[in-house]
Amino acid sequence: MSITPILLCGGSGTRLWPLSRKSYPKQFVPLVGDQTLFQASATRLAGPNFGAPVVVTNSDFRFIVTEQLAEIGIDPGAVLIEPEGRNTAPAVLAAALYAHAKDPDGMMLVSPADHVVPDKDAFAAAVAKGIPAAEAGQLVTFGITPTHAETGYGYLELSAAPGEDPVALSRFVEKPDAETAAKLVASGTHLWNAGIFLFKTATIIEAFRAHAPGLMDPVERAVSEAKPDLGFLRIAPGPWAQAESISIDYAVMERVDNLSVVPFSAGWSDLGGWDAVWRESGQDGRGVALSGPATAIDCDNTLLRSEDDGLQVVGIGLKDVVTVAMPDAVLVADASRAQDVKLAVSALKEKSAKQAEAFPKDHRPWGWFESLVVGDRFQVKRIVVHPGAALSLQNHHHRSEHWIVVEGTARVTVDDEVKLVSENQSVYIPLGAVHRMENPGKLPMVLIEVQTGSYLGEDDIIRYEDVYARSEED
Repeated sequence: MSITPILLCGGSGTRLWPLSRKSYPKQFVPLVGDQTLFQASATRLAGPNFGAPVVVTNSDFRFIVTEQLAEIGIDPGAVLIEPEGRNTAPAVLAAALYAHAKDPDGMMLVSPADHVVPDKDAFAAAVAKGIPAAEAGQLVTFGITPTHAETGYGYLELSAAPGEDPVALSRFVEKPDAETAAKLVASGTHLWNAGIFLFKTATIIEAFRAHAPGLMDPVERAVSEAKPDLGFLRIAPGPWAQAESISIDYAVMERVDNLSVVPFSAGWSDLGGWDAVWRESGQDGRGVALSGPATAIDCDNTLLRSEDDGLQVVGIGLKDVVTVAMPDAVLVADASRAQDVKLAVSALKEKSAKQAEAFPKDHRPWGWFESLVVGDRFQVKRIVVHPGAALSLQNHHHRSEHWIVVEGTARVTVDDEVKLVSENQSVYIPLGAVHRMENPGKLPMVLIEVQTGSYLGEDDIIRYEDVYARSEED
């Protein structure tokens, strides 16, 4: 039986700020290893027993999802676009209804797209142990053998001490305080709740009908009225807005009596904070983990990370400190306060600082850009366009632009003129001119854009033609 992987790919990106942000959350970032967490998750759920994945995400991330899957050679399958986040229960139900319509006898494996599981083979073996229980009508979840008394995870209380085979679940335990967490770990019958599930589509749909009937009608209508859009499937916003925002644990899992747990002890983390990233990173003999151009002098149990090749981070005499440097923001925190990083995001939002949610690189379906210099009436950007990609045919009311190609060749349209612009050549786009840039080559094309004018916002744009079917706001 082929298993359909369901990758839940939302998130607000607050706990790993400043590297993870609302506009570009942690699943799309290579936090541990060369692949992003999303790519690693998709790779882990690929193989002989798995079909093409179904990704549930939002409109802002749809092109990032397909681009990152293409980079690792995985068929993106179906990409379901949520009009708004409604927590995990509606997302899982929507995916189940979609997969069930394709294969009424099928099975699905639901996983967040931002977890770290280093041992792919061990995970595949754990999934294989859960298949017979799922085929027999059980809802199967995966419990992680605790390595320490963690307060940031929920726990699963088992009916018996875990071995290798599925064990019946006694109850869910909410995220505990430190004293309670220590007792749970010492008991030997509690595992971390990973939020990963395996079941037949028919079984989970029936569980929703029995225990969360209020979700059935709005989600069924939202899926049945979904509209295809450039290979994506946009869930209908009207009925979707009527679905309760609730987690699958609260809506279904805590109510059922047919839930089994497969123990998993080969390593797992949801990277829920910089302390978790430090634990999963390669450390030296003094517990120092470095990433990027970073240097530690006489430091202990410290994470130093620079995400800017031109920015050297140096720590001297630090102990239990997290430092993460981005081109536009730097975090310095006591490692014991890693879970409080979200407070920084809240504080910056109160100041209306763009760094609270906006990522320095603005990713678009054709590539990305970043601002290098911003003044009152000018802005300098670096723009990278993927091979074969094209920006929309557009114009601006308040700014003119100068483009200097520094890598590759651009095909440039300005009103009725189309020409090739090579490295070290430039072109001027007058205010109001209808224009477009394309990359006709097989390598990324890089240009420097200098904008001048009275208003330089990204909303000063009118699109006349766009291969990605975006609106002015998208």
